[in-house]
Amino acid sequence: MFGLSGGEIILILVVFLILFGSKKIPEFAQSLGKGMREFKKAASDIQTEIETESSTKKQPPAAPVQQDKESKPEAKA
Repeated sequence: MFGLSGGEIILILVVFLILFGSKKIPEFAQSLGKGMREFKKAASDIQTEIETESSTKKQPPAAPVQQDKESKPEAKA
């Protein structure tokens, strides 16, 4: 994990706790979670859009339907 040992990670966490205090850490975690959620949602939306676009390009366009004037039922007045 980035070449860090367990002791170095604990030291970083302790320094982080000292600098920001125990009241700010939950706010950081909450904002980080919201940011990750938004990023995943945006990535999912983009992936869905690309899949939809590629599937519509693979299908040939539908031929226009021509109707005969004689086969249409006439409206009675």
